[in-house]
Amino acid sequence: MLSVKNLNIQIDQLTLADQMSFSLQPGQVNVIIGPNGTGKSTLLKALFGDMTLQSGELQYNDTLHQAVSVSVWRQLFGYMPQDIRMDIGLTVIEVVLLGRLDALSLRVDDLMLQESMKILHQLGLTHLANRDVRTLSGGQCQMILFAQALMRCPDILMLDEPVSALDLHYQHVLLEHLATQTIEHNYVTLMVLHDLNLAAQYADHLMVLNQGKIVSQGVPGDVISAELIGDVYGVEAEVSYDSQNVPFVRTLRTSHP
Repeated sequence: MLSVKNLNIQIDQLTLADQMSFSLQPGQVNVIIGPNGTGKSTLLKALFGDMTLQSGELQYNDTLHQAVSVSVWRQLFGYMPQDIRMDIGLTVIEVVLLGRLDALSLRVDDLMLQESMKILHQLGLTHLANRDVRTLSGGQCQMILFAQALMRCPDILMLDEPVSALDLHYQHVLLEHLATQTIEHNYVTLMVLHDLNLAAQYADHLMVLNQGKIVSQGVPGDVISAELIGDVYGVEAEVSYDSQNVPFVRTLRTSHP
């Protein structure tokens, strides 16, 4: 379990986490939603150890963040940041293999190479294996970085807007594979999404951030409502539910031609 207690994050005069506490269970897909500028990406960076905390405690099982080095703490994570630029002269398979940088030597063993090709195959990306990553589209880069995160064999899988550049097909491929791998490997999975309908469809546990606080959390069917969308996003919306109590959000226009 990943536990966060009384976390405070402030940049200049902006408070992005105000006494924030929550816990994330393994084997579940946890999704963060919320408006721009509310600290979603900053929270992920803080969990990864990429920024200094004003106060608070991070703990994974028996490992306390403050008691180990940043490099040791980061070994727990497969982290896919929001920035997908890859201006490096490497092939796709080489970028995926970098997920196991800690185990790489001058010669890549056959087992590691087979594992990287297996991940690419599962994501439908084997045709890109020998491509220079600088020739890829933004969406293809997102898929490759997802493959790299899986290659790390992490305890905690953390992704920041992993489908923002993907078409409908690859959104489905990535999120379905994420859900399957989370259960199969018992990952603590946390991702940020902007699409409320994707969040509702794929989250086992949903957290809504606004002004540095978690304003609601739980299963999507209990969290997403027209009232919450109005309060958090400032837009009018209709929310309907399917047979599995998964909500679907449709925003309403405020003006008509």
